[in-house]
Amino acid sequence: MNLDKKIATRQSFGEKLLELGKENKNIVVLDADLSAATKTSLFAKEFPDRFFDMGIAEQDMISTASGLATCGKIPFAATFAMFATGRAYDQIRNSVCYPNLNVKIIGTHSGLTVGEDGATHQMLEDIGLMRGLPNMKVMYPSDDLQTKWAVEEAAKINGPVYIRLCRLATPVIYDNQNFEFGKAVMHGNGTDATIFVTGDMTYIALQAKEELEKQGKAIRVVDFHTIKPIDREMIIKCAKETPKLISIEDHSIIGGLGTAIAEVLTEEYPVKLIRLGVRDVFGKSGKPQELLDYFGLSVEKIKKIVLDMDN
Repeated sequence: MNLDKKIATRQSFGEKLLELGKENKNIVVLDADLSAATKTSLFAKEFPDRFFDMGIAEQDMISTASGLATCGKIPFAATFAMFATGRAYDQIRNSVCYPNLNVKIIGTHSGLTVGEDGATHQMLEDIGLMRGLPNMKVMYPSDDLQTKWAVEEAAKINGPVYIRLCRLATPVIYDNQNFEFGKAVMHGNGTDATIFVTGDMTYIALQAKEELEKQGKAIRVVDFHTIKPIDREMIIKCAKETPKLISIEDHSIIGGLGTAIAEVLTEEYPVKLIRLGVRDVFGKSGKPQELLDYFGLSVEKIKKIVLDMDN
């Protein structure tokens, strides 16, 4: 992991989308008046005839994307996660998922790290909303390379895909694209504890792993870039091999990664899981790191939980 090199996953998305657009003329892009922020502006500049700025009309954007999909196009519809999944949920449910259309929905600026924009823009429920929809697949990549892979993978999948992205630049974790859809990535094989993680919390979990290992704890971190379908085999494997299980996510603990893992454990291998996330409250306005610390999404919180488990 390179803590000195940071890239926002929304930037990675924009760059990869442009690359895919050069390779596949069926790819079209829609945005809701936020192309500079979502980085679809890169595609728009190169392919203005295949880019549609729908204005502040997210429901119309999703409905239009659905229509384009019926004509054989591969639409990528992007806006802030709050608007992509919240404001347009009805259209996603009934116009994308119900007919199982080939629409890719990109929600940027998700979670607490939107920062000073506050609770109204800190989308903490989107994974739960999208997980609950039949036919929808959900991805939440953790760094630059993984995001570029996820965008390319989404383009290959025939059906609805939701990709969750962040506002802030995050450290580069991976140096090779050895990913598989639906299969989590395990860092280390420590037998003291497993930290399940997704998206922008992955680098925090890896930092906690390094610090805990200095204190004699053998930790493994499991990065779920794909949340639906969830890697059931990995969850059960870790539950059997490590006595302590923790999940951490920049999302509500209701409906997100922790919930998905708990569902598997309940059905397959009932053991205790400690879930770190936003605990059924709205976010607050503040600097991103301050908010993560306030809500317990930090290296210190993870370390404390692992060390307290010995007591």
